[in-house]
Amino acid sequence: MESRKLAAILSSLISQLLLLLLHILPRNSPLPNSSHSLLPLLLFSHQLTTTLSLSLSRKRKRKRDSQDANPLSLTLTRTPDSFRNSFMMTSSTFQWLSGLLEPLLDCRDPAELFPLNLSPALRLAIGLSRLAAGLDYPDISARFAVSVPVSKFCVKQLCRVLCTNFRFWVSFPNPSDLRSVSQSFQSLSGLPNCCGVVFCTRFQVVNAHTNSPSPVAAQIVVDSSFRILTIAAGFLGDKTDSQILKSSTLFNDIEQGTLLNAPFTQYLVADSQYPLLPWLIVPFAQPLPGTLQADFNAAHATMRLPALRTAASLRNWGVLSRPVTEELKMAVAYIGACSILHNSLLMREDFSALASGFEDSYSGPCDSLEGEAVSSKALALRDTLAKKLHNSRNS
Repeated sequence: MESRKLAAILSSLISQLLLLLLHILPRNSPLPNSSHSLLPLLLFSHQLTTTLSLSLSRKRKRKRDSQDANPLSLTLTRTPDSFRNSFMMTSSTFQWLSGLLEPLLDCRDPAELFPLNLSPALRLAIGLSRLAAGLDYPDISARFAVSVPVSKFCVKQLCRVLCTNFRFWVSFPNPSDLRSVSQSFQSLSGLPNCCGVVFCTRFQVVNAHTNSPSPVAAQIVVDSSFRILTIAAGFLGDKTDSQILKSSTLFNDIEQGTLLNAPFTQYLVADSQYPLLPWLIVPFAQPLPGTLQADFNAAHATMRLPALRTAASLRNWGVLSRPVTEELKMAVAYIGACSILHNSLLMREDFSALASGFEDSYSGPCDSLEGEAVSSKALALRDTLAKKLHNSRNS
């Protein structure tokens, strides 16, 4: 037990120290200044402590796993489809994730539930049964032969570990990594220097007291490979996308020059629910067919497809596919945990949870942007991009 606690503490301290460096290092530091650059170090810290935990408690683990293997093996036949259907990942990804999370899942059991005597793999399976399959707690309890309080604890523990110790899996790229993001968008659409697509998606959360659903919004930025670059969840769903953007840290960071601060113009793209800004490019309104503006809008729509598919992929997670009957804080944790898992699967080239189809639909309130002042710089940038696209296709 002491070895597992030590491994968990070391893993947490190392990751928190590296994340702290992101905030205290100056932007012009020769050292890596983003969590993308520190990603190998962060992963190594968790893998190191995982190895420590395994080596110190191997004998004890074998004994406990022999006791705990039955609930998991009885619920799953070891076939590729069984893991995809139950956990939205392959069996090899499940094993990798279980090993990575082991020192953090296998400790800190609450006194009222102690001792749980559940292996990390079983704890992960219980948590994923809620996140991936969307099972209710009584169903999870029956499936794994544990009490409802234990199933709730395992779900909450998985969300806490992911959102606290592995949030670096969702992070905005550093300047060098942004170049590859922009190049991918240019290959997709022909438009240069795009650094992501920003959009909002909404999930229904049922108030436990009134039993009435209300929307909760999440603002997300994705790249062309469906990877989530930033996410902020918990906004009131009755706010417009434009209102959410202007109240977000993303907006403040870009306006203050913390992000998208290259010597050349960088920008995000968004749909017509957003305002046209010097760093946020939206489509032309009602362009005539065959014009530069119409061609630009077609390329712009192509760039937004990854956002639509990412939103559909998040809704594929069982717990987010229907109204969430939980406290708002837990619902937000679900959104965060599913986003982190989404990126981890892409990192593993495991596309089990990636949606195959999607719809270009908008479920939030509409915001009339007519009459809103638009800077000449934003208008000039969009016109320049439209001309560059036209010239590149006709050269």
